Amino acid sequence: MSTSTTASVSTHILDTSIGRPAEGVAVRLSARLGREADWQALGGSATDADGRCKDLPALPEGTTHVRLDFAVEPYFEESAKKQADAQQDAPANRDSGAAFFPEVAITFAVVPGEHYHVPLLLNPFGYSVYRGS
Repeated sequence: MSTSTTASVSTHILDTSIGRPAEGVAVRLSARLGREADWQALGGSATDADGRCKDLPALPEGTTHVRLDFAVEPYFEESAKKQADAQQDAPANRDSGAAFFPEVAITFAVVPGEHYHVPLLLNPFGYSVYRGS
């Protein structure tokens, strides 16, 4: 939750290749207090069945930049395995479960008192992000 001296962050992931939330993706949150400051790892979470991270750590007072790191490769490997199990004789539409982007790092600026919801729209060969509400 944001206060007048801090910002807050939330996220969710939609796998656009299947039109469903991406469950079980590890997300790490980092922050820094100015453009030249070092990144401070704050902790992480994993997406739930709705593709949401509901328990990301709070941002420290004075945070000006935030980075969300999404570990998407394990998600796509597991997704490819499930698809192969479901369609044993059908050709897989993904190259052996390997993600072209094994990690996605999103960095954005924040101001105190604001909430930032940053959704990730994901598929095996691309991604898009935006500031949501």
